[in-house]
Amino acid sequence: MSRKKCRRKIWSTAINPIAHAIAGAAIVDQSSLNKLRLGELSALESMRMGHGTIDDWKMLVDMLNITLTFIRHGVGVEAKEDYQIAQDSLHKAAKRYEKIKRMGLDGAGIKAIQNVYEYHDLQRQSVARSFYEDMIEKTRNYIASRGKDVVVI
Repeated sequence: MSRKKCRRKIWSTAINPIAHAIAGAAIVDQSSLNKLRLGELSALESMRMGHGTIDDWKMLVDMLNITLTFIRHGVGVEAKEDYQIAQDSLHKAAKRYEKIKRMGLDGAGIKAIQNVYEYHDLQRQSVARSFYEDMIEKTRNYIASRGKDVVVI
C-alpha cells in the first residue's frame, strides 16, 4: 500500500500584479461611471415624474447609503444635511407606495436627492476605485449588521 498523496490546487498566475495594483489605485473609469450615472439619473427622473418603481427607489436608496458611508469616513461631509432630507423623502415615498401604489417625491426631496447625487458623483470621482469598492462593501456590511441608523421599510 502506498500513502495518500496531497492533491495540491494549482492557482493560475495569469494576473499581472502591476497592472492589477494600478487598476485598483486608479480613479473609476468613465464608462463604469456613465452606467452608474445613467441608472441613478433615470431613477431620479422617474421618481420626479411620479412613475417610479421599486427598483428606482432601491437605486436611490443605495446611492444615499454609499454617500452616508463616505460621509462617515470624512469624504463629502457637507452632504449630511441634504442626506437627511433625501432619506426622509424616500421614506415618505415608500409609505405612500404602500398606501396608493404610486412612487413619487415632493419638491424638497427632489432637490435634496439632486444635491446628494452631485455630492456622491464628486465623491466617487475623487477617490481610487479600490476605496470606492471598500465603501460599497462597508455599506453592505453595515446594512447587514443592522447598524443603529439602518431603517427597515
